[in-house]
Amino acid sequence: MQRVTITLDSALIEEIDRHMEARHYANRSEAIRDLVRAGLREASMGAAASPEEQDRPCVAALVYVFDHDRRDLAHRLTHAHHDHHDLSLATTHVHLNSEQCLEVALMRGKAGEIRHFADHLTAERGVRHGRLVVVPVDEAEDSGGNTDRHHHHGS
Repeated sequence: MQRVTITLDSALIEEIDRHMEARHYANRSEAIRDLVRAGLREASMGAAASPEEQDRPCVAALVYVFDHDRRDLAHRLTHAHHDHHDLSLATTHVHLNSEQCLEVALMRGKAGEIRHFADHLTAERGVRHGRLVVVPVDEAEDSGGNTDRHHHHGS
């Protein structure tokens, strides 16, 4: 094993300590190793996916928090959604406080395209947190849109 030195702010250390306590870790190193592994697994899902997985149809929800006072950020985010209108189904915008907004973008398309778009949005300066949840859909069920779908839910 190698020793690595990092600097973390007090708020993040407190959050790690709460995570450790809730999950009964013996020390910070074990907790941080597991958190890094989980983060790397999540980050690699998009980048390391096979071409077949990248082309697989899916639905997704991108949840992100951003600073609405950041210069032109809301405008850039809106334009990004318009530029990818073929993926966007709906977006919900919520004001969390005087500085932050939450958006939830629902999308449908190829997994690779959705991941790329989500990475672009969450990398914008002023986007504080972002999480993408991708759910594959069967191609037989995927009509490429959501018009004139007739289905019944069992009762």
